[in-house]
Amino acid sequence: MTRRPSDLPRLLTAAETAAPVEAVAVVAEDLRRRFAATKVSFLIVDLTGRALARLSTATATGSGGETERIPLFGSVYEQVIRTQRPHHEPAGQQQRVIVPVTNRGDAIGLLELLLPAGRSEEDVVHAVGEAAHALAYVVIANGRFTDFYTWGKRTRPPTLAAEIQYQLLPQALSCEAAQFTFSGSLEPSEDLSGDTFDYSLDRDTLHLSVTDPMGHDLDAALAATVLVGALRRARRAGATLAEQAHQGDQALTTHGHGHATGQLLRINLHTGQAKLVNAGHPWPLRMRAGLVETVPCQVDQPFGLAVVSPRPYRVQTLDLRPGDRLLMLTDGMLERHGEKVDVAALLRQTRSLHPRETTLMLTSAVRDAAGGRLEDDATVVCLDWHGPQEEHRHVSSGADTHRASAARPPNR
Repeated sequence: MTRRPSDLPRLLTAAETAAPVEAVAVVAEDLRRRFAATKVSFLIVDLTGRALARLSTATATGSGGETERIPLFGSVYEQVIRTQRPHHEPAGQQQRVIVPVTNRGDAIGLLELLLPAGRSEEDVVHAVGEAAHALAYVVIANGRFTDFYTWGKRTRPPTLAAEIQYQLLPQALSCEAAQFTFSGSLEPSEDLSGDTFDYSLDRDTLHLSVTDPMGHDLDAALAATVLVGALRRARRAGATLAEQAHQGDQALTTHGHGHATGQLLRINLHTGQAKLVNAGHPWPLRMRAGLVETVPCQVDQPFGLAVVSPRPYRVQTLDLRPGDRLLMLTDGMLERHGEKVDVAALLRQTRSLHPRETTLMLTSAVRDAAGGRLEDDATVVCLDWHGPQEEHRHVSSGADTHRASAARPPNR
């Protein structure tokens, strides 16, 4: 079947000429005109990953006015985000189309349309899917110039400590590449404990880190700021893994912000060789061929104790093979309320899911075990290693929606 020429270049040009807060409205108006749609909505995923905000496309002022918040659990929206597949259904004399707005595995939100019946489902889904692909880039690009999209992600205003902690997280919480699929999730405690995770991808290497400062609230947020800043600075300067750990240690020690546990991981994308530094942090978990096991490793002193124990950090090899799922987590996933959650069992149950969904379910399970009031941050990052021989990125890790439904905890 021959398709009409793509509308993508024109759509991106129109969005770029609009004000940053109006860019989504421009895309919506274009779709309304092309399909005679009666309703076009962009729904953005909030920071919890458990709800959506329907951002107004008619008056996108970003003023914080009335915005519909929609719980994801049990909804058709959850199905689309989880499977990353379009949804199409009759709606009276109209048809309803919902497509994911995603960039390299990072689920940004959804595009929803109500349009007249009679149009070819295949043509409609293709055209709307193309617009959603463009919209992902529109939101990312314009988010540099406005707080509108950040505001849409927030159910309530954060504390100062939370604001600092959120800014330390990577801009995209998930990433898909040829050799791996990655995602992280942070469930903050009542007083915040400064948990962070980070990653970066260059031509040859995937860099990952998880850090957990001691303390709570603003003190923990400031310690996390110093540590993450030092680790990023060293990484961007091309420092070795041991030197990166050393600079993080020195930064906390010099500036008197206590200490922190952490784990640094580097994977060579061409060989699959993985190197690890463990600074007093919980051991990672690895799932291989259906078996979940703790990966024992040498444990060095936490960051920030250079004066007490000025020993070099040891770089060790991590056994990582194609098909492995690797989990790095903070002690909030294992202690206090985390003790009530069988992390290994949940990891087995969610193996068919995308790491994005697995991390959310794991942190949600700890949150539920605490009755919604965590005493310590619960953070987890999940890596699916596909292997250095891969040439095309994986976009659908875990496509079994029946298993997905069965694996969902009953209360979230």
